[in-house]
Amino acid sequence: MSTRRIRGAAVTAALTAAVTACSAPSGGGSDDGESAGSVVFGVASEPDTLSPLLGYGKDGNSKIFDGLLARDADLKLKPALAAELPKITDGGRTYTYTLRAGVEFSDGEPLTAADVVYTYRTVLDAKTNNTFKSELDAVKEVRASGDDKVVFTLAYPYAPFAARTVLPIVPEHIAGEQDPNTGSFNTEPVGTGPYVLSNWSKGEKLTFKANPRYWGGEPKVKTFTMAVIGDDDVRATRLRSGDLDGAVLPPNLAATFKDDDAKRTYEARSNDFRAVTLPTAGEVTGDRAIRRALDAAVDREAMVGKILDGAGRPAYGPLPVDDPAFTEDIERTKDLAGARRILDEAGWKPGEDGIRAKDGQRAAFDLLYPSGDKVRQDHALAYASDAKKAGIDVKVESATWEVIEPRMKDTAVLAGFGSTGDPDFGLYTLLHSSLAGDGFNNMARYDNPAVDRALDDGRRSQDPKTRRAAYDKLQRALVRDPGYTFLTHIDHLYVLADRWDGLSTQREPHEHGFASGPWWNIEDWQPKK
Repeated sequence: MSTRRIRGAAVTAALTAAVTACSAPSGGGSDDGESAGSVVFGVASEPDTLSPLLGYGKDGNSKIFDGLLARDADLKLKPALAAELPKITDGGRTYTYTLRAGVEFSDGEPLTAADVVYTYRTVLDAKTNNTFKSELDAVKEVRASGDDKVVFTLAYPYAPFAARTVLPIVPEHIAGEQDPNTGSFNTEPVGTGPYVLSNWSKGEKLTFKANPRYWGGEPKVKTFTMAVIGDDDVRATRLRSGDLDGAVLPPNLAATFKDDDAKRTYEARSNDFRAVTLPTAGEVTGDRAIRRALDAAVDREAMVGKILDGAGRPAYGPLPVDDPAFTEDIERTKDLAGARRILDEAGWKPGEDGIRAKDGQRAAFDLLYPSGDKVRQDHALAYASDAKKAGIDVKVESATWEVIEPRMKDTAVLAGFGSTGDPDFGLYTLLHSSLAGDGFNNMARYDNPAVDRALDDGRRSQDPKTRRAAYDKLQRALVRDPGYTFLTHIDHLYVLADRWDGLSTQREPHEHGFASGPWWNIEDWQPKK
């Protein structure tokens, strides 16, 4: 398993980073009094920033900050910094929040409506370098009404708007004095959450300690450390040695702990999928027939069985098969004969080596995947094998994100995406042509007017039937004109020392390990008796 790298240009649909740690903290799982309230987790990546203004924690589960609302274990919205759920008026165009009384930032300053207004206005400011502004496209105005009320006026009714207000709130008296793109707040955050950052050794670990001013009461887990260990095997080894109390692991490594009575495995269902981006700027991937043939040639069931050891499902599009908005009759099996027929009809003829060509252009392209990510490597190799059977030569190559990012425009990438909460979350940034090439938004530079219309209809309507029809049209259009080859939806697996009560998992987005995981509610954990 791997997590999305949270960057200044963080997006709902983003790629997972693999950052190899220099070392991890020691002492995980110790029974002495000093460490009884401390835990150490091994994760695959670290954030680039801890500022919500640039994307950190925008989907919830930040331990440093709180949003107006939060989600419970079933992803239902509940009050956080707001005293109650919002009052919705004017046909869904006005949302009014009343703030919880007595909340303080970790530096002792009170939370006010001005902090909320500053946060949203700064996020939406064109000068702020984030790529998730489109997620708040509906916001026309945000204003304070006294010290304890915030009023959002929307340009159009946006059905899932309340879920967007899990965005963490930052203190204007600190962040407002800095450049949001370069200021020290990005690495020295101050929030209202249950924990404060006590140390960040880049590429190695982040350590958090309990916030004594937390409005929800001081947590029983007094400190926790996220050890940044990009290599799956190293995380498993450190967990086995007792150096870690828990870790996110791929299925094959999680299975090695099944007979360890001192540890428990937690499985989280997810909307996280693996897909191959097929850039329209690529000489080969830009050909619709190539993209359709690859969609037909891939063996999704085999990937779930052999790569994920059953811990996942085939991906027939961006929405998982158990999502209420999934269009059931788009499910399809491997059809190698169909793939060959598509290529034949489009003029891609087999050469002596079995690889097809058209007008002197070989059906060959590179496929990049982040080094150290075994699950993506296995997906990439299986994809290349399936493609070759259809006469398409896919050269698999591992690289760091620093190498991958400049090449994403015209080179295929084994990518990871997926959001929870509403179909609009993730689909818009994944597919809308207005966001083509905007950081990790629409990496394939996909441009389909029918899909754009469906995305706009789904975003702007409050009628459930209209929205369902829009996303149905979108999924069918993606089958006819794929910009990505969707491979699998992945279940996330975590192995933890069995020392605490209160652990659970939520349905998780692509971003997991750091924000999501059994530690999503670590402030509520209780030591086992």
